[in-house]
Amino acid sequence: MQSSSQMVDTRKRPPRLGMRVLLVLALAPPILAQQAAPQNPTSAAGASRPLNDQSRNVDEMFGQWHSPKSPGAAVLVIDAGRVVHAKGYGMANLEHGVPIRADTVFDIASVSKQFGAMAVALLEADGRIGLDDDVRRYVAEVPDFGKTITLRHLIHHTSGIRDWPGTLSMGGWNYQDVVSFNQILRMAYHQRELNFAPGDEHTYSNTGYNLLAEVVARVSGKSFREFCDERVFRPLGMKNTHFHDDHTEVVVNSADSYRPGPDGQFRRAVSNLTALGSSSLFTTVDDLAKWIDNFHSPRPIVGGPAVIARLHERGRLNSGTTIAYAFGQSIGEYRGLRTATHTGSWAGYRSVLQRFPDQRFAVAILANTADMNPSLVARRISDLYLADRFGRAPDTTPSAAQSGGGAGAAAPNAWRPTAADLQAYVGEYRSAELLTSYVLVVRGDQLIARHFRTGEYIFRPVETDRFQAPIFGDVRFVRDASGAVLAFAANSERVRRLRFERVNR
Repeated sequence: MQSSSQMVDTRKRPPRLGMRVLLVLALAPPILAQQAAPQNPTSAAGASRPLNDQSRNVDEMFGQWHSPKSPGAAVLVIDAGRVVHAKGYGMANLEHGVPIRADTVFDIASVSKQFGAMAVALLEADGRIGLDDDVRRYVAEVPDFGKTITLRHLIHHTSGIRDWPGTLSMGGWNYQDVVSFNQILRMAYHQRELNFAPGDEHTYSNTGYNLLAEVVARVSGKSFREFCDERVFRPLGMKNTHFHDDHTEVVVNSADSYRPGPDGQFRRAVSNLTALGSSSLFTTVDDLAKWIDNFHSPRPIVGGPAVIARLHERGRLNSGTTIAYAFGQSIGEYRGLRTATHTGSWAGYRSVLQRFPDQRFAVAILANTADMNPSLVARRISDLYLADRFGRAPDTTPSAAQSGGGAGAAAPNAWRPTAADLQAYVGEYRSAELLTSYVLVVRGDQLIARHFRTGEYIFRPVETDRFQAPIFGDVRFVRDASGAVLAFAANSERVRRLRFERVNR
């Protein structure tokens, strides 16, 4: 999800480095100034492999961001279970010239989900929950849709629960707004209809992981943050990692979020999000090395091999089809080698964690700039290090963009209504589910939806009673027996049949 940019505020926060450190950084060569490449193995395996033999090539991949005028990324490479590259490129804070290092803290967005899934798997291993339990057994506020939604459905994105970013956008939220965990839960508790019957489809839903976080909190009797600290982060020695449950909290040594503006200058991309379970994990590549090592050598104190095996179990639809998505990881392959991968995107933060379990190889890229594609760069790094272990040549086909057209998308402008035709749709429309309204007006030959907070959206005609619009996706109007317009329903890939009733017919 993308939030609108703002101009840099140079009054923001004081420098986070002492004068002596700043002087050292100013005198050091650019790469070495930001290098924090641990040489200690994360396990005994692979000890004979030379360290950082490809680091210079990785440095070149990040050259365009490695500047005192650019945000950038922290990069981790683990080969044969051993850290072989851990560096920072570019700036964590442009206002004060703070460089990114391997211990810089980033919001890793949806890569957080595998940590939320771990919390669920630990409670299951404790015997305190079952994956086939009804979510309403633990969170009674979830509506009774007439069909059971299990924790397993939420884990694998097969629940039918609407995704909160698209839903709240239709409700008038801006991604720069404060979007709190409790607001997300309230949205879920007011949902009137599922996107599909649980288990019928796989459609990504951040909301499902937020509900899982609430399950963890209620069952454990601790906050979700406290549970993860106690059961995962402290046992693994992840000292700079936490689930961010207070958007006003000061996080020392953290990277700010940026995006390039139309004039080529970077703007701040503000994040006020606390989406526990689905996002909002703050961590470093140094700490991620410890997380990855637990996949290679599972520690009994963090569930051991049984929990790690559970985290790789893929979902299954009612039809019997096995999907790629497991517990916060997509299980697949790249160039003939098995992979476990997840990406993240929020505000200006971009992230990827890609593991090759059989080779004990992993790449993690945590970026604070919206103009970086970490997934693409991670594949290039994998090509570099695993060249002699791949089963086939790299795929040069451009990666497909994530679907945003929504369910039932069609080419616009197939139907050309007159201004008189459009008058039938004029009026105020209200969603009882989101407690918000839009006023539809005709301007020239266009139908416009107006919201008092977010502005205007053009409804582009497709066919009679059907339009396409930003944030709404495929819009379909409903008429009564006399032909009068009663309502419209918005349909996107992750939010279907969200109904807005006409209130002034």
